[in-house]
Amino acid sequence: METTSRTAAHEASAATGRKADGYLLAAFPWYGLDEAFTGPRWLMQVGTAADGTVEHGATGHGTEPTIKAESPEDERFAVVVTVASRPVRRSGDGTGVLEATSVSTAAWLAGSGLLAHTWPNRMDRSLRQDWLDQQTMLAWELADDLTGESWSELMLPVDGVPTPFCYRESEYGWVLAGASGADGPDGVLLGAYGRGMSAYGLGFSVIGDLGTYGG
Repeated sequence: METTSRTAAHEASAATGRKADGYLLAAFPWYGLDEAFTGPRWLMQVGTAADGTVEHGATGHGTEPTIKAESPEDERFAVVVTVASRPVRRSGDGTGVLEATSVSTAAWLAGSGLLAHTWPNRMDRSLRQDWLDQQTMLAWELADDLTGESWSELMLPVDGVPTPFCYRESEYGWVLAGASGADGPDGVLLGAYGRGMSAYGLGFSVIGDLGTYGG
């Protein structure tokens, strides 16, 4: 039994290490909740371009969400999305142009992330994909109109500096998006989403050690 436990622990550690590899390949800093948050932290996944360049990723805080939860309202989590700040540029293979990233990009990634971890009560599983497609399109339209009435401004600290974010709430949770405010290669776009944890009072900071996220 003890040998089995050690083997399982080793496999879990190796899997976490492999997940961290993608984060370590990024050319930009990762953000998470600042030290005021003392709960569990965990890595999620990174997104890459066709040439393998890491473009965005997310870090989780609190209880890992799952659509299998019997009572999603009881889940308490906040996910921080970091997006590389990128101007319009040629694709790696030279065959096209990659669009610039913007705060709308962060808002879209955060909005779709929240939906991916949401299961509407009393909805048949066979209908969920249709619902998800519809809601994902709506999230895209909302992200493309950050000055619209669906959004309000929320000031939150980023590396200790008060920073404006676009913020909205829904029956499934909250979403926000903004920019780190840092110049040069350390400048990134930030998105976040959560449920059960209030966005008010949160703060963001550069992650100094991925090991605090099990990496």
